[in-house]
Amino acid sequence: MSAPLEPLVQSLLFEGYALYPYTPGATKNSTPTPFGIVYPPDYAATSPHTHDLLRMECLIEAGDDEPELFGDVRFLQGSGPNYQAVPRRMELGWAPAGAGPREQEFAFEPVCGRIRVDAEREEDGRWRAHLSVHNTTPGSAGLDRKDGLQLALISTHVVLHVRGGKFISPLEGGTESLNTFPVLGTAEDDAMLGAAIVLPDHPQLAPESKVDMFDNTEIEEALLLHVHTLSDEEREEMAHGDPAVKEMIGRALAATPQDIFALHGRTEMGGHPAAGEAEVDVDGTVFRPEQKVVLHPGRGGDPYDQMLDGRTATIQRIYVDVEDRVHLGITVDDDPVQDMMRDTGRYLYFFPNEVEIVANA
Repeated sequence: MSAPLEPLVQSLLFEGYALYPYTPGATKNSTPTPFGIVYPPDYAATSPHTHDLLRMECLIEAGDDEPELFGDVRFLQGSGPNYQAVPRRMELGWAPAGAGPREQEFAFEPVCGRIRVDAEREEDGRWRAHLSVHNTTPGSAGLDRKDGLQLALISTHVVLHVRGGKFISPLEGGTESLNTFPVLGTAEDDAMLGAAIVLPDHPQLAPESKVDMFDNTEIEEALLLHVHTLSDEEREEMAHGDPAVKEMIGRALAATPQDIFALHGRTEMGGHPAAGEAEVDVDGTVFRPEQKVVLHPGRGGDPYDQMLDGRTATIQRIYVDVEDRVHLGITVDDDPVQDMMRDTGRYLYFFPNEVEIVANA
């Protein structure tokens, strides 16, 4: 697996594994996340929303060449009463796409299954490839969810690599996958990632993210701060629980103030300066940073915005989004923490039609 993709897959593999407050006695940590689960056949048959397989379909552009494919499968196997994670990995090595279907069985007692890679050339010259994971674990009728999870592949993620071709984005249509959400995994489009949650093409971990907290698609700054507020009793409970959770808590507590501040975030604007615009013209009205405005938020909006109706504010930043909508980042003039809000970039945002420029201010 390519170096940039490895930490992303590792983070996704543990997404939802344990949630704040991370104690095993918490109700929401009594069973694993419902994402990316490949159940044993007997349990999967009990509902149209549960599956005993995962199947990722993708298209490859390779010109006149025959590409080579490599399959990589990851999942967590639950162990013990709290489903302590045991990471599992299987690979199907490089082989020509036209070599025919390739299968490999696996067994991690008591769970067993098989993975399969196949591809065929279409009439338009493209290749249609599949990477499938089947749970073949034998069971008995009448499994409840608890028993089903003990025999399931949890947080199943797959990656299909190609040499001698490039994957076509699933967003262009023409493919159908089951129990997974495929996206282009690398900038070179030589890897297709089948994730357990919906992601955009070319997903990336933020460089500020230093600790895998099992919930990294949430607001990581808040999670890190929450860890620092855990009681001694809660930390003691974790110390005798899951080693993966204990290790995460240790890394989180070791975070420096600079690490936490960096998680506050940053703004990336495609085609626009990240520091904001020097000025914008909206229907003949020019807006600039440092202008004084009176707030007139639209009716039916956020209740907090309504409380600011008629208050005077200062424009601090002006951003234009990808749909060319203008957003005015402001601080409220009589807010006692205005200086802190401005210095930390914690602005309130309004549209131009929700403010009135103060003349001669």
